[in-house]
Amino acid sequence: MRVGIDVGGTHTDAALLDNGHVVAVHKDRTTEDVTSGIVAALATLLGQSGYSPTDLEAVMVGTTHFTNAFVEARDLASVAVVRLGYPATTSVPPLSDWPETLSAAIPWEWFLCRGGREFDGRPSTALDEAELIGVADRIRRAGLETVALTGVFAPLEPSSERAAAAVLAAHLPGIPITVSSDLGQLGFLARENAAVINSSLRLLARSTVAAIHSAMTEIGVQAPVYMSQNDGTLADLATTRRFPVSTFTSGPTNSLRGAAFLSGLSDCTVVDVGGTTADIGVVADGFPRETSTTAEIGGVATNFRLPDVVSLPIGGGSVVEPDSERPISRRSVGHRLLERALVFGGDTLTATDLAVAGGRARIGDPARVRDLPADLVSRGFRQIDDDVAAAVDRAQLRAGRPAVVLAGGGSILVSDSLAGIGRVIRPDHLAVANAIGAATGEIGATVERLLEYTDSERASAMAAVTEAARAQARALGADQAGLRVVDIEESVVPYLGGGRFRVRVRVVGPLEGKEAGVPTH
Repeated sequence: MRVGIDVGGTHTDAALLDNGHVVAVHKDRTTEDVTSGIVAALATLLGQSGYSPTDLEAVMVGTTHFTNAFVEARDLASVAVVRLGYPATTSVPPLSDWPETLSAAIPWEWFLCRGGREFDGRPSTALDEAELIGVADRIRRAGLETVALTGVFAPLEPSSERAAAAVLAAHLPGIPITVSSDLGQLGFLARENAAVINSSLRLLARSTVAAIHSAMTEIGVQAPVYMSQNDGTLADLATTRRFPVSTFTSGPTNSLRGAAFLSGLSDCTVVDVGGTTADIGVVADGFPRETSTTAEIGGVATNFRLPDVVSLPIGGGSVVEPDSERPISRRSVGHRLLERALVFGGDTLTATDLAVAGGRARIGDPARVRDLPADLVSRGFRQIDDDVAAAVDRAQLRAGRPAVVLAGGGSILVSDSLAGIGRVIRPDHLAVANAIGAATGEIGATVERLLEYTDSERASAMAAVTEAARAQARALGADQAGLRVVDIEESVVPYLGGGRFRVRVRVVGPLEGKEAGVPTH
């Protein structure tokens, strides 16, 4: 048995699965402190199913807690931004491209040191241990709580970052240090941004992980607890404490994976409709397609991988403007839907009211929308269906009529037939697809290398990187027998010459001894 819990900004969803069978589900408002909602969700699932806490094999938690904290600029730690790049990186200070409200919300200072690498991996300037010790002393005297360490071209050769981190750690005991090459790829400023974001969340991650652990102990859960990451894989609590930024956008990722799982399809397009937006993403081999462009979080550019999701301003709380040809506006009542929509006794005409009036949903009091004009309802439906169909078409990489799987409570707004689209599947338990996506999570590992090889050496080089990724996944707890390669990227690095390539291999596999099972319909 495994439990998936997805803690969103509005609702906490939960599901209990027994060998792939959905045994119990739960949906409720997210609590202010997050963890009491997790305890309540677990208690409800166990009460419905009749199982005890000791029957559980694993608990998977997905949360927007860290994303929301950063975007809303709350509970952020102070950061010492340490650059290894003197004198080449003096022209653009850290956080230069951040929105002013965010950069002002994080107390930070920056320190420029010798070190870093050239584009071919050679040292740029020699690391100066005495200089780093002096920086550590300044950080301690300034009272800064965390460190974000970024070296030029560190992903190609991370040894300078590692050595600098060791010196700082020895002289800053107890202060968390984020090393940029653990998070991002090439692209200095975006990688530095990712390291700063992660560092600003380290203290919140420490307290949140401790609270989750205490919550599990309180309810009697003895099984290991994992957190959902933004690539659809799982991390244990210790890893999440180090890399809270890896949980960003895990909500949409869980919804995409959960919807695909419920449909029985490993390749499909998912339309996840919530209270405010409809998120459209492609699932390939059971995992969301990742974006290949710069990812922005709260207006800050980063270069870690996020799911490639198109968001439309369409949701159950979308406000309807009756006099417009396109009546579904960009405004939304959001989490106040149950207070504001007409069918729930409110005073605002919403897309949910149209769904009830048009027979797409049976919720609330239909008598309150009985007199809505039929033309208004049809115009609203037409706008929703046309916009969703167009977004699905744009998301496709291959020609054809894709299978579309609906997810989320707001999916009542979408028709079972979309122009130019193949099958539209509305699986059971779609309202808690995000929790099911968390419950069916797997362990993953990605290894990236800069290599030099000839055509005849290519196969052995690729095999070596693949085996390194497999070994890393096994060390994280993946089952050897179930490991599979889900992504291989190989690109020439032209400015290095001599047949140099960047190779990136991603493998995933089930938790050792804990198969997710197969969906049943």
